[in-house]
Amino acid sequence: MGSKNRLNKGKQNEVNINTSNNFEKNTEITEKRTSEDREMGDGAPAECELKEHSEVTNLRLEGKPIQSYYLNIKIDVVLIALLLLALCTRLYNLSEPHYIVFDELHYGRYVSLYTKGVFFFDAHPPLGKQLLYLAGRAAGYDGNFTFDRIGSPYNEGVPVKALRLLPAISGSLIVPLTYQLMLEFNTFQWTAILAALLVLFENSFLTQSRFMLLESIQILFGMCGIYCVIKSTRSRSISAVLWLAFGAMSLGCCFSVKYSGLYTYYLAIFLVGRQMWKKLSQKDSCLWLTISTVWRFLTFIIIPLSVYVGVFYIHLAMLPKAGPHDSVMTSAFQATLQGGLASITRGQPLHVAHGSQITLRHSHGRTCWLHSHAHVYPVRYADGRGSSHQQQVTCYSFKDVNNWWIVKRPERAALAVGSPPDVIRHGDTVQLLHGITSRALNSHDVAAPVSPQSQEVSCYIDYNVSMSAQNLWRVEIVNREEERATWDGIRSQVRLVHAGSGAALRYTGRQLPAWGFHQHEVVADRALDHRDVLWNVEEHRYTKAEDRRERERELVSAEMIPTSVPQLSFWQKFVELQYKMAAHAADAPLGHMFASEPLDWPLLVRSIAYWLSPDSNAQVHLIGNLVTWYSGTVSVVLYAALLALYAMRSRRACEDLPSYAAQKFEDAGFVLFLGYWIHYLPYFFMDRTLFLHHYLPAYMFKLLLLAFVIDHIFLVLNIRRSTRSLNNVFLVGVSVWMAYILITFKKFSILSFGNSDLTETDLLSLRWKDTWDFILHKKG
Repeated sequence: MGSKNRLNKGKQNEVNINTSNNFEKNTEITEKRTSEDREMGDGAPAECELKEHSEVTNLRLEGKPIQSYYLNIKIDVVLIALLLLALCTRLYNLSEPHYIVFDELHYGRYVSLYTKGVFFFDAHPPLGKQLLYLAGRAAGYDGNFTFDRIGSPYNEGVPVKALRLLPAISGSLIVPLTYQLMLEFNTFQWTAILAALLVLFENSFLTQSRFMLLESIQILFGMCGIYCVIKSTRSRSISAVLWLAFGAMSLGCCFSVKYSGLYTYYLAIFLVGRQMWKKLSQKDSCLWLTISTVWRFLTFIIIPLSVYVGVFYIHLAMLPKAGPHDSVMTSAFQATLQGGLASITRGQPLHVAHGSQITLRHSHGRTCWLHSHAHVYPVRYADGRGSSHQQQVTCYSFKDVNNWWIVKRPERAALAVGSPPDVIRHGDTVQLLHGITSRALNSHDVAAPVSPQSQEVSCYIDYNVSMSAQNLWRVEIVNREEERATWDGIRSQVRLVHAGSGAALRYTGRQLPAWGFHQHEVVADRALDHRDVLWNVEEHRYTKAEDRRERERELVSAEMIPTSVPQLSFWQKFVELQYKMAAHAADAPLGHMFASEPLDWPLLVRSIAYWLSPDSNAQVHLIGNLVTWYSGTVSVVLYAALLALYAMRSRRACEDLPSYAAQKFEDAGFVLFLGYWIHYLPYFFMDRTLFLHHYLPAYMFKLLLLAFVIDHIFLVLNIRRSTRSLNNVFLVGVSVWMAYILITFKKFSILSFGNSDLTETDLLSLRWKDTWDFILHKKG
């Protein structure tokens, strides 16, 4: 052994000597070439050459490589393969069917209005619609197609493929993103591939990605945000900052597409908070922990909100023209739009004065105008209560001649506006005469018809009984800039307080019975700070005639025009639009033939018919892959059971999992299990029409949880020697299950592509549940 070591050592020395000799020879050659180069120059040795040569020689003598710049590119072949598979399914025959499919009706209209710069109102943020507009603009869409009804054919001027391309690409990118996200949970690579395939072969995701719809865009932004946040929690220094900034931006985009994206944002906030909670157990100083917490939460608040506000800034800048949705907004907002109220305000009076003819518009929530007509309240209501039997006062949602009122000083009889006008100011007491009936706005200590806790509001009729008129109202300008501010048309928000009782004129939002023509109730309410007591003057003109009949002719022939062109800042418009969107969401209509309830979703009780061919049984349905759908529901129950089991056994000091496996199980629970419930539970508390597609963000987390539960079972089988022999059986079972998923996906994909005529037998073979609403054309 000793001789052998010495022999090896001798050989090693010999190699080192040879290497040294070779290096000396190379050095001599280099010096010779440098000398020759100098001889070809000015003959003097260059200082920089000697220095450079010395540095190179020193690097080589020390065995250090010479520094250079390299570009190393790593390509994940699996990720690329998953992306290509997703693109093949999502982009295939994308322009078919060449008809309006389900909510393409609405989003297509919005794209057209963006193209023409016409203002529109929608209850959801505009980012998704803006992205669709950009796709249409890039393809040369002129916005002239009328999206009139579902099933209408597109004409040649509509770039259908381009408009559907962005959702299709978004739906495709979700597949490789799923693979990357599962790898972040330290799952086996085959589990990450399995999760991606579950998303790839999910029929509901396929359908939602192939049309001009927003769910795939929202889910992509949301999952990208969660992925970046998880990367941030596992990174340090500048890398953590960048990942968190990217995640915050993506999540801001998520809830700027649809407000349901806020649930993903809340989940991400929880993950960051959990990270900071863990840091409390470390030995960092309090100052460092405070700084670390503050910058994270500032990043997570400022960036998403900046994205959200920026999206609305672009939205308002793109829509300068008046359109069909203007009436939702306040008069001041409408007056800022080109071609709307602003185009007909020239020459109209600004200040409300004695003798002004006005319409009073409710300033918040539902659009309606203070209204009266010759009909009176019934003597007794259905519950037996008595009324004042005075003339009805309501809030009417349409412009009508009975919306006109005349402002009058109590001590003056003549109604014509003098010169100069007797301007009404904050704090003045006035009477409001109904323009057509000439009766004064009044309130008595009588319970209102639908809201008996408030006072009835009427127009006074003198019945020669003991009930005298109480028709004085104090004008309080809420948004005044000075104490004696003038009451101005459009821009002044006023509260009309009844002088006799101190109650304010209020819109309640409740509808009157048939005797009130189902118009909305107006009352006098003592809650002066309520938002529904605010009104503003919209139409405005000065009374010229003293004769009542001539005055009535003026009112009947009067144009419904406002008074001035106020300048609203972006922030004023932004705040108003946020309020209107919130109020409109609460007013959403109820009932739809394909609506479903949250309890129906985990078991896929209802599908949605998106489109039916006019001349065949080819159709598009939003329907899920029933195998993964039910497996996912089982996985939620199984994870919850395992979570409870591990928690109870841990309390009894029984550790079933190694620390790394327990940590992985916990991490997945905080992201996937919690993510599912955060996206699902809120819908149980919504009083609005719901559809199956509202479940898709929650279902995304459920699919990932399904893959993780499979991964966890495989890991548990590997931990113990006694169960390792079951691994192969388990993998075979998973393979068979996956094959069945693929078969089901292929079978139902004809309902995603909508390019195959189906017979009655075909439809019946696809109707695996009696509650699925398939549609059949009877052929003669």
